[in-house]
Amino acid sequence: MEISLKNKHALVGGSSKGIGRAIAEQLAACGARVTLAARSEDLLKAAVNDLESRFPAGHHYLCVDYTQASAYRNQIREYLEKDPADILVNNTQGPPAGTSLEQTPESYQQAFDLLFQSVVANTQAALPHMQKKGWGRIVNVASVSVREPLGYLALSNTMRAAVVSLGKTLASDAGPYGITVNSVLTGYFDTERLASLNTKKAEVMGITPEEVTDRLKAQVPLGRLGRPEEYGHLVAFLASDLAAYLTGAVIPLDGGLLRSY
Repeated sequence: MEISLKNKHALVGGSSKGIGRAIAEQLAACGARVTLAARSEDLLKAAVNDLESRFPAGHHYLCVDYTQASAYRNQIREYLEKDPADILVNNTQGPPAGTSLEQTPESYQQAFDLLFQSVVANTQAALPHMQKKGWGRIVNVASVSVREPLGYLALSNTMRAAVVSLGKTLASDAGPYGITVNSVLTGYFDTERLASLNTKKAEVMGITPEEVTDRLKAQVPLGRLGRPEEYGHLVAFLASDLAAYLTGAVIPLDGGLLRSY
């Protein structure tokens, strides 16, 4: 079975590093032309140069700030009007960690703009081209916390649940146009984001970050953290014609971490 994304343009959010970068790399490896979007222009330039050297296809980058909802909405609309996307991967950096007792109305609003409003802006900007073409793929990067909330990630728990609910609703509305919409529930992956969270947890718990990581691994039936490239493999499949009958799905990618159905 070969996944081919030739002649497809993919927009991948949060793709200067981590899971987003791995997704962008795998889509490019399968033949797609990729636009990488994130905050750090230096990292984006390096990522695009790397992709172009290995999988030449005219890859681009878009330097964005997802927290500035109004400005971002205009920016992404203008970009996709000029260069429409066939494949949209909704992904951003995570909001600050913290329990629900530590949050304020302002912090919830900021997380809403970052995680939810960015998805709405991306989707509304991408849909007209997909509808006209009669083909499209939308993949939402979410979290296992949608099903089993994590106490120290109150903002992420709340907003990612809204994103998954939107994706499920959109799958029904966009299906008649040949557009699929799926969400991936992310488990523990070996990324800078997880390392940062583990460092903060270690300070609170009075142990080392390595001990925190070992405890996370012990919760996973496969006994390890996920590798970002494994995430890219799943998204490449979801973005392909091979997954044409798969939509509205909420797929855990977690090494068996979730105990719920």
